Amino acid sequence: MRSQPSLELGQHQQLALTPQLRQALRLLQCSALELEQEIAQAVADNPVLELDEPAADAASAQAEMLERHWTQPARQAVTDDIPESPASQSLADHLLQQLRTTRASLRDQALGAVLIGELDERGYLDFDPASHAGALPEDWDVQDDEWQAALCLLQSFDPAGVGARDLPECLRLQLRARSAQWPPDVLDCALRLTGCLEDLGAGRWGRLCETLGCGRALLDAAHQALLRLDPRPAGAWREEATCYVVPDVLFHRAGARWAVSLNPALEPRLRVDAGLAARLEEGDVPALREQVRVARQLIQGLGQRSQTILRVAEFLAVHQRPFLEQGETALRPLVLRDVAQALELHESTISRATRLKYAQTPWGVYELKHFFGTGVQTESGEDASARAIQAVMRSLLDAEPPGKPLSDMQLARLLADQGLVIARRTVAKYREAMGVPTASLRKALG
Repeated sequence: MRSQPSLELGQHQQLALTPQLRQALRLLQCSALELEQEIAQAVADNPVLELDEPAADAASAQAEMLERHWTQPARQAVTDDIPESPASQSLADHLLQQLRTTRASLRDQALGAVLIGELDERGYLDFDPASHAGALPEDWDVQDDEWQAALCLLQSFDPAGVGARDLPECLRLQLRARSAQWPPDVLDCALRLTGCLEDLGAGRWGRLCETLGCGRALLDAAHQALLRLDPRPAGAWREEATCYVVPDVLFHRAGARWAVSLNPALEPRLRVDAGLAARLEEGDVPALREQVRVARQLIQGLGQRSQTILRVAEFLAVHQRPFLEQGETALRPLVLRDVAQALELHESTISRATRLKYAQTPWGVYELKHFFGTGVQTESGEDASARAIQAVMRSLLDAEPPGKPLSDMQLARLLADQGLVIARRTVAKYREAMGVPTASLRKALG
């Protein structure tokens, strides 16, 4: 059978994004910092665009409004007046500095730098070499033993325990790094004890003595050695990190309701130079007339961006009113689809409008995405936000008796006493999402 070319007519639907729509979507997704950079570039490139500085009385009114509505939150301080202070060194910088002082080859240093970039906030490493093959030159063909060598190099750095794949390995790295602090028999017992943390947390002393082949006195000494270690070796760097965020929207009381306003300090103030635009349009210079059109399109896009963010924030002020009045434990379930249907917008639009946009609330500064989350049905038949349940769990964990950590089953029972009936496995899932170890590990590590 021989094929021959032919012509056919057909109909199909296809969504075409106009340049104006593409620009609107890009502007909506921008954070405040990204938008500032976008505007600065537009002003530099377009001669008819200029920044419209607010008048003195308008600036004074803005400052008064900010002072009236911006409370200093407990969760995160907000200020435009950031004091000048020497930047603290990050953990990555600290490790890279050590890496550069080694005699490792440039190839090994590159592999080490990749591993450093994969460390989580605890200093642990969850790394798959195959997923990073594309980040290295194609002709390198890195073998598993090379990754292992780079990992061993990283695990030799300060702080001790960094680069571990799990808690037992983290403890073993610290024990070996500080081996001079303990007698050899205590060190050996402590190293083997890291593989029995569940029994240690449960206080199964007889089983541990039998498993490790040691007496109770030696076991106690090894346990004390573990208690002197840090299960989160990167904790000191995480605590020193300071993040300054200026909110995009402000939630504030207006009588019996909650009102929302855009932060005037972040509102873009652009205008077209009317005199220059008129002269350009009178002349026969198509390229310059195009600059006027682009400038007006940008200003229109910025206005649409502000209105979309404001509409989403106003919906959140109504839906999450319990949170605004009572705090995190009163968060209600909410998904993007709910907001999209209420505002007659696409879910992707809501996602862009909440990405890296922050709100000032009575309880601190939160990203708008924080107000979204799935729900769990309570004893009363109402839905409670997963974030709200985690907040209640956090308060229970903070109040647990010293030396007697709450098990997942006990947490489930305490939650049920407050009307939050959820399964033990759900409690375990939320606890893991909060980065809280099991009760046995919390007990073992004091």
